[in-house]
Formats: sequence, C-alpha cells, structure tokens
Amino acid sequence: MFFIDTLEFEGLGNRSYLAGGPSAAVVIDPPRDIDQVIVAAARRGVRIAFVAETHVHNDYVTGGLELARVTGATYLVPAEAQVSLARTPVADGDTVTVDDGLALRAIATPGHTPHHTSYALAEDGRGVAAFTGGSLLIGTVGRPDLVEPRLTEQLARAQHASAHRLVDELDDEVPVLPTHGFGSFCSSSQAEEDATTIGKERVTNDALTLDVDTFVTQILAGLDDVPAYYAHMGPANAAGPAPIDLTPPRRADAEEIAARLAAGEWVVDLRSRMAFAEGHVAGSFNFEGEGKLATYLAWLIPWGKPVTLLADTPEQITDAQRELARVGIDRPAAAATGDQADWIRPGEELASFPRARFAGLAQVRERGADVVVLDVRRNSERADGYIDGSVHIPIHELHGRIGEVPDGVVWVHCAGGMRAAIAASLLDAAGRDVVAVDDGFDAATEAGLPLTRPDATD
Repeated sequence: MFFIDTLEFEGLGNRSYLAGGPSAAVVIDPPRDIDQVIVAAARRGVRIAFVAETHVHNDYVTGGLELARVTGATYLVPAEAQVSLARTPVADGDTVTVDDGLALRAIATPGHTPHHTSYALAEDGRGVAAFTGGSLLIGTVGRPDLVEPRLTEQLARAQHASAHRLVDELDDEVPVLPTHGFGSFCSSSQAEEDATTIGKERVTNDALTLDVDTFVTQILAGLDDVPAYYAHMGPANAAGPAPIDLTPPRRADAEEIAARLAAGEWVVDLRSRMAFAEGHVAGSFNFEGEGKLATYLAWLIPWGKPVTLLADTPEQITDAQRELARVGIDRPAAAATGDQADWIRPGEELASFPRARFAGLAQVRERGADVVVLDVRRNSERADGYIDGSVHIPIHELHGRIGEVPDGVVWVHCAGGMRAAIAASLLDAAGRDVVAVDDGFDAATEAGLPLTRPDATD
C-alpha cells in the first residue's frame, strides 16, 4: 500500500512530498532544511531511495542535493536542466521503481521552465498521483516569465500544451499535487482550494478550458511583479547549494546593535506589528516572524547585506533563521531576544509610531488635515481600486524610493496591515512621521473614503 505525505511551507507558499511504499520512498522538491524530511521518512520507517526535482527552482534554495548525499538516494534532475552538480538526469518517459509495485514516471511538462518535468506515481500500473511542480497547479499554472523575457510567450504556450498532455495521459481521479500555488510568486495566481484532481482541473483550469491564444493573452496580462531575490535562487540551485547551517547566531547587546545600525546593516525586528509600533530600536525594520518573512525580507534587503534579528524569544529567532535559510539568507550576523528596552544603550529611547484604521484616516481628511496617503500594494491590486489622491509605491520598491514620498504625515496602507507595517518601519527609520493603517482594504469604502476604480465602466 502506498502513502503520500505533504510537507507544507506556508511562508513561501510551497509544498514538498514524501511518497512511497512499505520500505522505500521518493521525495519531490525538498526544502533546504532537510531534517524535517528525514524525520518524516523515519516516522514512516522507510528509506529515502530517490530525491526528484521537477525543475531548477526560482523561489527557494533546494535541499535535494544534500538530502541525496546524506541518505544515499538517487538524485533525479531533469536532463535538460543546466546544472553543474552530480545528479541522475531524467528524460521524458524515464521510470524508476520506488518500491515493490510502485513506479515513478517522468513526464516532460515545459512551461514554467523549459526543462520542467512532472512525475506520475503508479501502484501496480494504476495512477495514484501526479507531482506537477510548477506546471499544472490548483486552478492555474506556474508562471512562464521567470527564465528569460524573450521566452515568456513561448513558455506560456508550452504551459498550455503541458497541461493538456497531463490530462490526456492521466485518469480523472488522479490527485494533482503541485509544488507551487499556495502563496508562492511562482504561481500565475493563487489556489482557492486545498486539493484537486486531473478531472477537476479538466473542467475548471483556464489552461484546459481556453484555446491557446486566449489563454496566453490572459496569462501574460495577469503576470505580477517578480521578487528580486529570485535572481539568486536559480543560480544557487544550478550550482549546488551548500548544506544548511542552523546553529544559533551570536548574541548581540545594545552596543553591537547600535554599531551595526551605524554601519548601515539591517536590524530586523520579528515581533508583531503592534508591539513594534509601541516601541522599537530606532532605525530597525519590522518584518513579522508570523508573516511572509522570507518573501518580503529577501525581496527588500540588498542582497548580501548582513542582518541582525530581534525577537521576543530564542524560538522565534530559530524559526526565522530556518525560514530565511530557505531563500539563501544564511547565518544572521547576530540576534537578540527579550525586553526591547535592553536593545538600546543607556540614555537612548525607543522609537514608536501610531497605528490606525481607515476610519481614522477618513476622520483626519474630513477635518481638512494635509496628510499623505501612501499605498504600498502591488500594481495588480491597485488596478482594482485605490483611495483618491493616494501616492503609489509598491512595498518592494519603497526602500529605494522613500525620497519620492511627499512631505507631511504619511498614512501608509496595504491590503491588510502586514506590508503597511513594513513600510511604516522603513519610513520611520528614514525619519518620517508615519501612521500605519492596520486594516483590510474593504474598510476604506466602509469608512467613506472615495475610491478611484480604473477599470470601472459606465
């Protein structure tokens, strides 16, 4: 009897899979922190016989090479992937025996990348799962624009063909188990459901219900911004990532924190946005450990810049260190935990700024106060409507464009509050007077704030 265990990584919006039989298993698209994969296999009492990559990943550092080395597994990588590491190349149609009666077959599914490969798992000849990586996702497909701009349309057309190949070759009841689509920016759009099958995708997925020209036009029009750190993930994975190092970082006292800030390094406060607003080290930035820490910190930070982490507890530092290592931010320069008052030198004071809701912004505007409303949502979000008179700088561009924010008190908002908190901390560190709007964007309309809807028709 076969099994499939799902390993979820909410911060990056990805999944990995451990699948096998009574004695042996294969791991699909493993994370860099392989210890949890090894523990999952130990719980099942199985040997990891194969590690399989669907593609050279753009959004995280793989643990595949190291997992194969540690376990002695055969490392399967698409034959056409341009890599310089030891692996067993797999081509379309290649099949390996995972365990007695359990076979894994490679299916070439170019689109997300030119070399992308899906894997069909069969038990005694009956299809039981399709590991589709960044090809066929839940209700969508992987984005085709992460390799080379000149290839984007060609890859979009390949995505359409690959999706059709999967549904033509696999039975309707076969579960579709993608790597991306749960928050990852590798997905063309995000999954609204948690599970799907070949049959369900056949009747709901645009790649399978639209003709190729309509599909390509639609997918190209819907592509969003690409996180800056993606540029570093592919090369790291192609070269062969170094083993992860999760040993605790050195402890920083107030003097060291001040010195690192003075040197232009990043000091990142992982506490909740509420706690940060109430009191924080002047010059530090707020990236909540419970939010999409890896995505947004890796997106905003100048690549290679040393980072010091601040948190309530050592456990929060440990969790953040693991999350950041998944995207190649290795070895924090230092860390500090406990009472934030201990993070500043004698005679210094903690900085703070107010938080508010959209109703508060409406009241301030009604009184005629001259305030700046800064929208840090992505372009695609703003296209659905924005507050009249607001300034737009997407969060991932703000650090380099703070000088463009008009003078005055800045009321900064996003769609829910997390990114507004990041933006508020950047503005506060730059010496601006800021109010962080911690509210859902729907509340702007409820508060009576006039909106402009660019796409609205009469």
